[in-house]
Amino acid sequence: MTIRAIIVDDEKLAIQGLQLRLQPFEDVEVIDTCANGREAIRKIKTLKPDVVFLDIQMPGFDGFSVVKGVMGIEPPLVVFVTAYQEHAVRAFEANAVNYLMKPVDEDKLADTIERVRVRLSEKKSSEDAEKLLIALAEADPDAAMEFGDDESESAERFEKLINIKDRGQIFRVEVDSIEHIEAAGDYMCIYTGDNSLILRETMKDLERRLDPRKFQRVHRSKIVNLDQVRQVKPHTNGECFLVLDSGAEVKVSRSYRDVVARFVH
Repeated sequence: MTIRAIIVDDEKLAIQGLQLRLQPFEDVEVIDTCANGREAIRKIKTLKPDVVFLDIQMPGFDGFSVVKGVMGIEPPLVVFVTAYQEHAVRAFEANAVNYLMKPVDEDKLADTIERVRVRLSEKKSSEDAEKLLIALAEADPDAAMEFGDDESESAERFEKLINIKDRGQIFRVEVDSIEHIEAAGDYMCIYTGDNSLILRETMKDLERRLDPRKFQRVHRSKIVNLDQVRQVKPHTNGECFLVLDSGAEVKVSRSYRDVVARFVH
C-alpha cells in the first residue's frame, strides 16, 4: 500500500528537508507540497492524501485552521511538524498522529510513519467490512441483516490511545492498559493500575470511544475493563465487587449485575 502524502510549510528549505528524510520510506509518496494554509485546504480536498505533514505556525491560515478547513470531508491523517514546543498540547487535542519538532529526528519520523501505517490499516479493515456488508445486502438482504447484527460493533473503530491533558502535561494512554474509570462530574478519573489521571470529558462521551466488548458500565459512575477482572466477590443486597489485576476492587451495583455476568464467569 502506497501512503500518499502532502507537505505543508511556508519555508521552502523545511519542505525540501522533510522530502529528503521521507525518501528512505519506499511506501511513502509525496504527491504535492503547499506553502500556505489556503493552498493546503484546496489541495487536500482535491487530491485526498492519506497523510498531511503540516507546519503549525504559518502566515494567515495556521495549521490548526487547515485542520478545521477540511472537516467537511473525510480528513487525512495529520502529523504536525513545527519548531514551537508550546503547540504540543493543541496538536494532541486535534488527534494528530504525532508531533515532530524541527529539525525532524529520523528515528521519530520512522516511528511516525509506522503509526500512520497502523492507522491506515485499521481504516482499510473497517472499509473492507463495510463493502462486504453492502455486497451481502445486494445478494441476500436477510443474511446481511443477520451479519450486521452480529458484526456491527466489531466493525466500529474504537480508540487505541487516549490523549489526556493532566497537570499541564499530555499523557498518551493505551486503552488496553486502563483498569477502570470513575466519573466525578464532567471529569473522568482514569486508573491504569500504577497511575491515575484526570480527563475532562463526560462519561457518556467517553463510553462512545471505548469498545463495549471490553469496557462495561458496572455502576452509574464506573466503567471497568473486563479483560483485567480476576475475581468476583459477592456482597450484600445482590451487589458484588470485581477484583482487578492491580488488586483494586470495584463495586458493581445491582442494576448492572446482569450486564457483567454476560462477560465474567
